[in-house]
Amino acid sequence: MWSFDKAKQAAKDFLTLRSPLSGRLEGRGNPPGRFEMRLSGAPQHEGPRALRFLPALLIFGAALPLAGCIEPLYGASGGFDSSPLAAELQAIQVDEIPGRMGHYVHNELIYAFNGTGSTVLPRYRLTVTLRERVQTPIIDTVTGRATSATVIADADYHLVTWPENVEVTKGTAFNIASYDRFSNRFSNVRAARDSEIRDAKVIADLIRTRIATEMAARGPAPSPALPR
Repeated sequence: MWSFDKAKQAAKDFLTLRSPLSGRLEGRGNPPGRFEMRLSGAPQHEGPRALRFLPALLIFGAALPLAGCIEPLYGASGGFDSSPLAAELQAIQVDEIPGRMGHYVHNELIYAFNGTGSTVLPRYRLTVTLRERVQTPIIDTVTGRATSATVIADADYHLVTWPENVEVTKGTAFNIASYDRFSNRFSNVRAARDSEIRDAKVIADLIRTRIATEMAARGPAPSPALPR
């Protein structure tokens, strides 16, 4: 007569013999008795194996309380560019800067403040005064021509609120970019323009970083009232 105890014992034997470990051991020609002896001795190695992960667990537990103490400067709390600082930077209107290099700096600043391309009602106004000069420190004694040139750019920036015209921050950013000069005039013109572009990128990045640091400590400005 088939009883409940026999069914329980049959199921237990089936799980023991058909486990993945038993299948691998039986496939190698090991008898069931030897397999049961290995299973009985397996828990002896659990202790040293678990101790390997103890230092990692202790380090993770010590660093977990510090996870909420670090906040990135441009970190967004929600979607793309949804942090309050990113919204304030997008509300900066950059005035036109005269000159070819001023055109490069103007475009870099627009992309640095609002790279999304969305139209935001301006709450700040940024004015940049650019000065550029070129120096030739190395002269070829045979030909009398300069073999290299250095483009030095200084930018005075002034950020105010709009339309209250209250000063937020101001300062000066500068950068130096060098290039080699050759006998080919077109190569010299192209190299000089590349140096201006490098200066513009560095100056725009410096201005954005300084303004973002000041605005992060200052807090958001009130939105201007719309005309009725």
